[in-house]
Amino acid sequence: MLNLMILVKRFAKNLTLTVVFLALFIVAIPGQTIPAADPPITNIQTTPSPPTAQPTPQININLFGREIHFTLDVGTLGAVIIILLVGLSLSAILLALLARRRTRQIRESEVRLRAIVDTALDAVIAMDHKGLIVGFNPAAERIFGYRSSAVIGKDMADLLIPPSLREAHRQGLAHYQATGEGPILGQRIEIVALHADGTEFPAELSVTRIGTTEPPSFTGFVRDISERRRIEEQLFQSQKMEAVGLLAGGIAHDFNNLLTAITGYSEMTLKKMRAEDPLRRNIEAVRDAGNRAAALTGQLLAFSRKQVLQPKVHNLNSVVTDLGKMLRRLIRESVEFRVVLDPELGNIKADPGQIEQVIMNLTINAHDAMPDVGTLTIETKNVYLDADYVSQHLEIEPGPFVRLSVTDTGAGMDEQTQRRIFDPFFTTKELGKGTGLGLSTVYGIVKQSGGDIMVYSEIGHGTTFKIYIPRVDENVQAPGPAVSGEDYSGTETILLVEDEEVVRNLTREILTSYGYKVLEAATGAAALSICDTYSETIHLLLTDVIMPKMSGSDLKDQIIKNCPDIKVLFMSGYTDDSIVHSGILDSDIAFIEKPFSPDSLARKVRNVLLS
Repeated sequence: MLNLMILVKRFAKNLTLTVVFLALFIVAIPGQTIPAADPPITNIQTTPSPPTAQPTPQININLFGREIHFTLDVGTLGAVIIILLVGLSLSAILLALLARRRTRQIRESEVRLRAIVDTALDAVIAMDHKGLIVGFNPAAERIFGYRSSAVIGKDMADLLIPPSLREAHRQGLAHYQATGEGPILGQRIEIVALHADGTEFPAELSVTRIGTTEPPSFTGFVRDISERRRIEEQLFQSQKMEAVGLLAGGIAHDFNNLLTAITGYSEMTLKKMRAEDPLRRNIEAVRDAGNRAAALTGQLLAFSRKQVLQPKVHNLNSVVTDLGKMLRRLIRESVEFRVVLDPELGNIKADPGQIEQVIMNLTINAHDAMPDVGTLTIETKNVYLDADYVSQHLEIEPGPFVRLSVTDTGAGMDEQTQRRIFDPFFTTKELGKGTGLGLSTVYGIVKQSGGDIMVYSEIGHGTTFKIYIPRVDENVQAPGPAVSGEDYSGTETILLVEDEEVVRNLTREILTSYGYKVLEAATGAAALSICDTYSETIHLLLTDVIMPKMSGSDLKDQIIKNCPDIKVLFMSGYTDDSIVHSGILDSDIAFIEKPFSPDSLARKVRNVLLS
């Protein structure tokens, strides 16, 4: 387009010059002298000649070193003037058309530029040399929360930059005007921006100078990166959780085997000791320490979603009601305890024991946040989460959920604390008052159960934890057969398979003490050999899950081929995906988690045999 304009201008100029020269060459009569012919000699008397006329005007032009003479009369001069006027008029018309076309192109360019700026996804903000806003596109209105009419002519620093950074901005602008040096010009940097409601948010900024005229003006391109930061934090949380999971999984199997022996032999020893035995307190301390260590390992596995869950369809109202009786005894009288249950609450499919752990941890955490007086509220409710809400706040699929809310009126938390609240070993309590695994355990259980958790908190106004568990259209599962009283004894034959000797010896002693006949094997191959050679009925296979060469699941598949009626009970302190899927135990699989007490093992064995 620019080349076409230049060609038109040149054409108009050349047209004018051409018309001038053509007029001179076409209508001008070159001046020359024509000699008269000799008159014939005659004797006729001639009349006198008329008076000589005035000389005709001549024009002399030196063209390329050659003299050219033009003789013009009045008529010729008029023709030249007319031609010149016509040529100049044509040139003026062409130039006018050119100017009009250029004006239209500029207007169209401005319209296109405005359309681009108005539809840009990023904020485009123009600022003059005084720091005043002179341009504010719709994306800027959306990102910063101001109307364009409210910010034009206002100081940008006062509106869009946090107070702590305003002085640095003004100094940078003054430095550029004084020296022409601007370190951020043309660079992409991350900053903290200020919303109209006073909240700060992370943003990406790129600034460029407009033109080269003085005084300078600038255009800033701002992108809200809050969502990107949120995704980065989620990725970091996921990686951190995976790292903790690898650590917990790496130690859980062997560690829980050791804890099984420590707590198990302690319990066995205490049963045989007299109540007045002076060593009884020592054994009790060993047992209690083993139980605390087991709980710590369980919390690590819960946070990293590596624990084994045994989900059942149940109603959260029942869990809250049953726990409420115990919780009321734990809560101080100065704290009002309220329970608000949705009478139409739907059912969930989750591990009831783990859900109890979630409620306990959140209640204790809320109680500790109110050292003096306050109100602690537990609420259940049916909710439906649509795609828009989920995409902005949660990491679950849209649909029907059961919401559990635990609210306190305590001191509340700032944003920095909220960002770390689910980190393992992070605590705001005094040294020795907490492990820092309570909320991380809640987080892991909820996530592994297919739900999500949110926290709302303000300093001085308290905190609310909201837990969302998928709602299911299934009936509550009836509990299986339970052993009446505390009679866990039996006479059945049990095939015990455990590669860890100390656990195998303990388990054998526990089972034989309850009357069972025990066949023991250290490997899967040895267990298969016993099945091939033992002539009587084997009623139960009690096997570890993770063993060298042959896993407990593979062993079960081999044994069932020859003993289709045998019952199977798995035991493990940390299991792989051989009997679970994403940590969820299949409903038809019996499982006991290490470390276990003698009574819990005997109870589980009895229930499986009766099932």
